[in-house]
Amino acid sequence: MGEIAIIGGSGFKDFEKQGVVFLQRHGKNIPPHKVDHKANLLSLKNKGVDTVIGICSVGSLKLGISPGSIVIPNDYINLKNIQTYHDLKAAHITPALNEELRQKIITAAKKISMTVVESGIYIQTIGPRLETKAEINMIKNYADIVGMTMANEATLAKELGIKYAAICSVDNYANGITKKRLTIEEIKKAQDKNKEKILRLLEAVL
Repeated sequence: MGEIAIIGGSGFKDFEKQGVVFLQRHGKNIPPHKVDHKANLLSLKNKGVDTVIGICSVGSLKLGISPGSIVIPNDYINLKNIQTYHDLKAAHITPALNEELRQKIITAAKKISMTVVESGIYIQTIGPRLETKAEINMIKNYADIVGMTMANEATLAKELGIKYAAICSVDNYANGITKKRLTIEEIKKAQDKNKEKILRLLEAVL
């Protein structure tokens, strides 16, 4: 069996667990749309990693999925700027999140009595800006949460034969879902609040 890795943002840069590889997705000066996902996943593959859990910050597209929730998505939509290792040849994978790993995360949450949303559709936008109200109004009927990174990681992991699933931290309602004005400051505050829950869940999974 290979190694397991966690891919997270700058908020998890101090994460340490013996026998687990941690890869920081992007540094302070690297926005989501500039993350080199291909280099990230390939570096993990070269280290012998065969299982990856992505920690992702998302906005909610549904009133019933409130900020502070943890979502374990079961599928995703990514129709633009799709990344691949097969730029020069036709190599058609069937993209998917790993169900075995998803269920392991869900089971771990139950063991520590943590409520998580056990399924949901993630839709990826490009960034670096947040989405307009009109864009959110268009996509909210097709997905439950929106982010800028997970779909890239999931697709590239599948191409490399790496099991991939995600723990998504719901840090805000997407622009226009409620009447409250959306600010980056509020999103960062919510990320900090959810960090402890995600660390507990990772401990239970690992």
